[in-house]
Amino acid sequence: MRKHVVIIVLIICFIARSGTHARAAEELLPKYITPQTQKAIKNGLDYLAKNQSDDGNWTNGQDCTAYPVTVASLAGMAFLANGNTPNRGPYADNVRRVVNYLITQGRPNGLITSASEESGMPMHGHGFALMFMAQCYGMETDERNRAAMKKIVNAAIDLTARAQSNYGGWTYSPGGGDEGSVTVTQIQGLRAAQNAGFTVPKGTIEEAVKYLERCKTPEGGIQYSLGSGGGPRIAISAAAIATLYNAGDYDSKLADACLNYVKKQFDQQKGSWSKGGGHDFYTHLYASQAFYQAGDKYWDDYFPGARDQLLRMQAHDGSWPGDGIGQIYGTSIGLIILQLPYKFLPIYQR
Repeated sequence: MRKHVVIIVLIICFIARSGTHARAAEELLPKYITPQTQKAIKNGLDYLAKNQSDDGNWTNGQDCTAYPVTVASLAGMAFLANGNTPNRGPYADNVRRVVNYLITQGRPNGLITSASEESGMPMHGHGFALMFMAQCYGMETDERNRAAMKKIVNAAIDLTARAQSNYGGWTYSPGGGDEGSVTVTQIQGLRAAQNAGFTVPKGTIEEAVKYLERCKTPEGGIQYSLGSGGGPRIAISAAAIATLYNAGDYDSKLADACLNYVKKQFDQQKGSWSKGGGHDFYTHLYASQAFYQAGDKYWDDYFPGARDQLLRMQAHDGSWPGDGIGQIYGTSIGLIILQLPYKFLPIYQR
């Protein structure tokens, strides 16, 4: 009888301990990251890895043909957001190939762009490439590779500084004028470089922030460009929040105004992935960063719904559509959003 009692007690202790271990394992996951989310992330990363070429870029879609540097840089950020580096992690080889590809796309004048110059609009891709390369530089351990990356990043910083307009912004081609969407990519790229220890010409980021302030509308958002007039654009307004925080301006009144405007638009379209403007994945790319950096109040309201929408939208092959631009573009953005809670990338953190 006593033996049976001892056995029962041991079984109860085992069950209790197993339950404790299960809870501990669950607690290791970031907040709102479920097993289903983990599976979606893994499938998305595998999709990107499977479709990457030996050269490090992607060639199997209209986005890859039209904007190869942009797509490769965003895909690279998706791998980094999973905790991979050029030397470590299950997708380290994929990260390394992106680095090598972008190095080959560096021009003597510092512009990082493809042969087609991203369909004649190279500065978007240049900004994303600068951000990715700067993030990788701090993770690289091979001195020869660091030297090659350092050369590319320094030249890219100089090109961005030279291409800034007199009003403080940038547009699709170097020195061609200014508009909001390109301006925010340059701010993020410069800030990532600065965080990695590179020197950014004095006043460049500050003048860019002033440009966004000049583009503020009465509604609190950001219009397309300084000379365009018209109402605010939700995608650019969301991007402005994230990049103002990236610029270290956490007490910015402009960021507060844009946050209120974007949050209002999201609340009005609650439950719908589309928030108007026709660039939904782009909007969510920046809105997710903005809400995450703004604090738990905003993140808790945003992420669970966005996560569930992304999980429903994912195709069987692991991809996302991406505003009709292309699957590599959409998959990269979907993965960046879902992996923000892992906190692997300094540029996206609070």
